[in-house]
Amino acid sequence: MKPPNDVPHQCQLRVKVVPGASRTKVAGWLGPVGGELKVTVAAVPERGRANAEVERLLEKVLGLKKGSASVSAGLTSPHKVLIISGINSGELIERLAAALVN
Repeated sequence: MKPPNDVPHQCQLRVKVVPGASRTKVAGWLGPVGGELKVTVAAVPERGRANAEVERLLEKVLGLKKGSASVSAGLTSPHKVLIISGINSGELIERLAAALVN
């Protein structure tokens, strides 16, 4: 298992976003845990709506405050890199694992 890039209390998370889905949810890992996370969002990919919904979803699922997740690369691509603040990669993977079980 290779965790996302990590600095103290901040990590990067690679995400593949599927916009226009019937439900907004964390769908699971594509490949090994710690690789790319698949997220479906109901929002359409217009004017940053899908990006904003991904950020809100991850903040909620990870139990972080508003503004803790931000898209840092891939603004117009389905493959994105998010910076997650207030958590390290180990905690990130544990919380996502718990969310995927429920």
